[in-house]
Amino acid sequence: MTIDHDPRMRFETAGDDLDDAMRMYEDAYVGSGFTAHTTDRPFQYRFRVVGDETMSFRSSRFDASVRGEVDMRDEYVVMWLADGSGRVDIGRDEVPFGTGTPMMFPTGRPFEFELADVRQSLVQFERTYLEGMAAELHGAQPGPLVFDHAATLSPEGLRSWNRQVQDAAATVLGAAPVSPLLLAETSRATAMTLLRTFPHRLLAPDVSLPQGATGRVREAVEYMHAFAHTPITTTDVAEHVGLSVRGLQQAFQRQVGTAPNSMLRGIRLDRIREELRHGTVRETTVASVAVKWGFAHLGRFSAAYANRFGEYPRDTLQG
Repeated sequence: MTIDHDPRMRFETAGDDLDDAMRMYEDAYVGSGFTAHTTDRPFQYRFRVVGDETMSFRSSRFDASVRGEVDMRDEYVVMWLADGSGRVDIGRDEVPFGTGTPMMFPTGRPFEFELADVRQSLVQFERTYLEGMAAELHGAQPGPLVFDHAATLSPEGLRSWNRQVQDAAATVLGAAPVSPLLLAETSRATAMTLLRTFPHRLLAPDVSLPQGATGRVREAVEYMHAFAHTPITTTDVAEHVGLSVRGLQQAFQRQVGTAPNSMLRGIRLDRIREELRHGTVRETTVASVAVKWGFAHLGRFSAAYANRFGEYPRDTLQG
């Protein structure tokens, strides 16, 4: 059989210039503030990408230490190391990289990382493609996916993922020509295995929007709903929609008549109320739920909760 068109795209670069490497990696990972220094290894780097617009396999060699911030909003990425060490989501939900253990990158927001002397492999999915696969799997409308990058994978799930990656790599990275149909089937099988392996939540595309919210304010509110469970602040929200904090505050006052930090706090209070209503006194405590959603001072939390809902959180839990 003759294959008229191989749909795979390829990119590869390598060298021993640290400044060139930094520029390339910042572009590839939508990064900022990258800083690097050499280690006891002679510096070399190599970066390779093979795939199509839905899924790609990437490999990276980097013989130095690097730290920076990346913001991969248009992609979902699984990463694992064959050599080296590092940390991800520094200053937030920090997790060390372990050799041989796959990990999802944090989703939907910028995060800081640190790597040293790594041999790294990655599988990348285009955002809307994986969200479409998740909608099909869950029988829902497409929406943002929130992965728990700190989750421990089950042994069965890890074996399933490793088998699928080996099969997919043989197709995507192989020397033989590949048809568009075979590549599409490989992408689909890998996407479905990823979704069954890595714990995640599919967020409903429809969120409660205040009357008058349009443009960047609407985008900001949607972002708050999607990531209220993470330690985002109004600074993160402003960066996400491309405004200064003051610009975001002014836009909120103009359109919805409230401050963005008040709206974010209200969204989190609503989530707490939902958890308390479905919890039991035996298994749930007000304090644990409050702290989970970022309320460290329980007295102020109880007052804010009572002001919003007309009852104290303990009454909601007991009811």
